[in-house]
Amino acid sequence: MTDEHRPFHRPTKFTGAKFDNLHGGDDPAETSRIAHETAAALLERVRRHPDPEIVSRLVSYTDDNGIDAIAELWSRAGAFSLPGALWRIYLLRLAIREDPHATSLQFQRGSETLQSIDSVVAGAETPTGPSEIIELADRILRGVFEGDFAVALERAAAFCRVSAVGCTSLADDAEPTEPERASVLTIRALRFSEFASELTTAASLWRSDSLD
Repeated sequence: MTDEHRPFHRPTKFTGAKFDNLHGGDDPAETSRIAHETAAALLERVRRHPDPEIVSRLVSYTDDNGIDAIAELWSRAGAFSLPGALWRIYLLRLAIREDPHATSLQFQRGSETLQSIDSVVAGAETPTGPSEIIELADRILRGVFEGDFAVALERAAAFCRVSAVGCTSLADDAEPTEPERASVLTIRALRFSEFASELTTAASLWRSDSLD
């Protein structure tokens, strides 16, 4: 059984390795139906009446309950679907909170290296340390329920693009003396790049009312 399909156990200890290896895949019709219905119902209900207390509970849900329930519902949904997009946002937040020191270093390096507005779009404070990167993760997820959903997806995608560049730069630094660490960082850069592309497409589909 691969990490992608390995069951979670509450509370899930979310490691960087799991972020590197987890990815949604094709699912049976019934699982797909449930995933889409629950994602649509949750988003519609909360966005119609964005009670701050309810939004806060949804943002912090996995802190107390692990990722079990969300994974069961949404982890195997396709990338270009509402449950798939929600899963990726939660997954990013969990990865950030599990190791804010590493993720803030990756993001900060990417911000210094990447010649684009992505770091601004992502919305992190500068300089970006562990507390700033945790705050960014929470703001992005909160935006899913309170603000423009497409903007939240685009901010997450921008975060991923910056982090991918940061991981690649750090991998280059590590390659001469720490080839194993360089390999891990390269894999993570690829995963961030994949998420960036998927979330950008999901945002475009949402704007055209085509996100299933």
